[in-house]
Amino acid sequence: MTAGAAQRELTVRGVVLGAILTVVFTAANVYLGLRIGLTFATSIPAAVISMAVLRGFSGATIQENNIVQTIASSAGTLSAIVFVLPGLVMVGWWADFPYWQSVFVIAVGGILGVMYSVPLRRALVTGSDLPYPEGVAAAEVLKVGAGTGGVEENRKGLAAVTAGGLLSALYPLLAKMKLAAEEVGGVIKVGAGGTMLSGGLSLALVGVGHLVGLAVGLAMLLGIIISFGFLLPQFTAGGPPTGVELGDFVSTVFRQQIRFVGAGTIGVAAIWTLLRVIGPIVRGVAAAITANRTRQGGRMDSLALTERDIPIGIVGGTIVLAMVPIALLLADFATGGPVSGALGLSLVASVLYVLVAGVLIASVCGYMAGLIGASNSPISGVGILAALGISLLLLALFGQANSVDDTKALVAFALFVTAIVFGVATISNDNLQDLKTGQLVGATPWRQQVALILGVVFGALVIPPILDLLNTTFGFQGAPGAGKDALSAPQAALISAIAQGVLGGSLDWGLVGLGAGIGVAVIVADEALRRSGKGSLPPLAVGMGMYLPTQVTLLVIAGTVLGHIYNRWAARQSAPELAERMGVLTATGLIVGDSLFNIVFAGVVASTDNPDALALVQDFTLALPVGITAFASILIYAYWRMQRDGRVAA
Repeated sequence: MTAGAAQRELTVRGVVLGAILTVVFTAANVYLGLRIGLTFATSIPAAVISMAVLRGFSGATIQENNIVQTIASSAGTLSAIVFVLPGLVMVGWWADFPYWQSVFVIAVGGILGVMYSVPLRRALVTGSDLPYPEGVAAAEVLKVGAGTGGVEENRKGLAAVTAGGLLSALYPLLAKMKLAAEEVGGVIKVGAGGTMLSGGLSLALVGVGHLVGLAVGLAMLLGIIISFGFLLPQFTAGGPPTGVELGDFVSTVFRQQIRFVGAGTIGVAAIWTLLRVIGPIVRGVAAAITANRTRQGGRMDSLALTERDIPIGIVGGTIVLAMVPIALLLADFATGGPVSGALGLSLVASVLYVLVAGVLIASVCGYMAGLIGASNSPISGVGILAALGISLLLLALFGQANSVDDTKALVAFALFVTAIVFGVATISNDNLQDLKTGQLVGATPWRQQVALILGVVFGALVIPPILDLLNTTFGFQGAPGAGKDALSAPQAALISAIAQGVLGGSLDWGLVGLGAGIGVAVIVADEALRRSGKGSLPPLAVGMGMYLPTQVTLLVIAGTVLGHIYNRWAARQSAPELAERMGVLTATGLIVGDSLFNIVFAGVVASTDNPDALALVQDFTLALPVGITAFASILIYAYWRMQRDGRVAA
């Protein structure tokens, strides 16, 4: 490879390929987010596809492939905006999605997320020991594809990723064919009430758990015990109303009450997390200023390649200038509502809220991504907190609205502001994961940050027409005129309900307060453990365990235990680093296969409008035992392969 090729990074062909993948991944994520309330991480699939495509061109580099996955992953992550924007249709304020208004609200939030992430890179990526499971996994995929390391290690590494991917794709295929169960467990009766305890049979979740570490897993387990072992049985102790099934009752209580407790815990943990990282953030900003002076002094060559961010002056200027289009967007949106009657004060307060909340949310979301990965972070919980904040601000300015129309207008304005802040949340959650990948593969930060901005722009351009198409075809549950096949858009419904609850006076603040109290107790316990040298209890991870359904968290916890056991075994081998890397690569493969399968399956469902398009049978009575047996067998085989590949022949 020539020296010129070695430096090839931000190229036209890479940007074009990233833009194409953006359309595909974003469409799939928007559809799945609205139908089932889940999205998938696009970083690793984009890296795999990029390597396959660019392999046919001369001079392709690992850094160029990294740029492709950066563009596609930022746009794919931005599709989580569907957790907020459909709320404007649900409350009856919008009938459709005005194209340019939607594009600008998505783009400005996303670009702010990129800008806030620049100084955070030094604090939370290069100056932190956070695991960044998906960032590490993406880097390992890129390294294997580029052939770094020795010949034998590369051969083993490629085989480990490939095997993990095939194994991880095999099980969801069986599940979508209805030959195996997708989850184990269900509602458990406790007295007159009950609780929910189930685990989604996803090898990707095990892979994530393997990478994040035991401390996070134990903290999430404590969160599960609090929410599902204690709170949910207590809140359902009176039993379901007449005519309501226990399962539906327990599920409703979890969504409408327990999740608010979890959101309170996440809120307190988020504030504490910001206080803990504010020192590194300040040092990161200072380092960025120093780097900028070095650059201005004509000493660019003295800066390490991995320290060359977008100049901090441009970052700060962009953040300040972004407040102008935000103010114009809000002024245009407020026409005809109570906000227009006090426009100046409302705009100043709202813009300041976006500015300040953006800093807090970018820091916390970046920390969560480092802790457990972007695809498993409780972003909707951050959306709840953002909606709470702006709703309280509007309540302070306008009080309880006297008419239904005024309340609707204030709720819509709160959702619009939340959408901007949510764009910051989604992008900062993903960006630091991508920047971790870049650090590990020797990427230039400023080029990657430019790619992130391009990904935001591409995503902002394609999301509104996809939303319009789905709104026209299906509609959203709870929206005026929605039909029987309407998409559930669960997070948008929840966040809309919060804004309505605050501004309409019906929100139960006791639930949020209870969660906040639990958060304080967890923080005290974490500090005590840290000072005694007996470990840690990450408060945000406890909040995640309380807020997220166990379908997501239980298998992550199982993965942390399996990963801990495996890494202890690896440490005893003659080549411990090789043994541990084989574990990382196999776990990465488990994430890759599941992600790629979800992309293909999303396309099948969207093209057929049939979630059971792959089903070979219906109501297969042996699906549960077959599923448990198949899943356990695949998992045992995966870890056997890890150990086999991690041994060095004597």
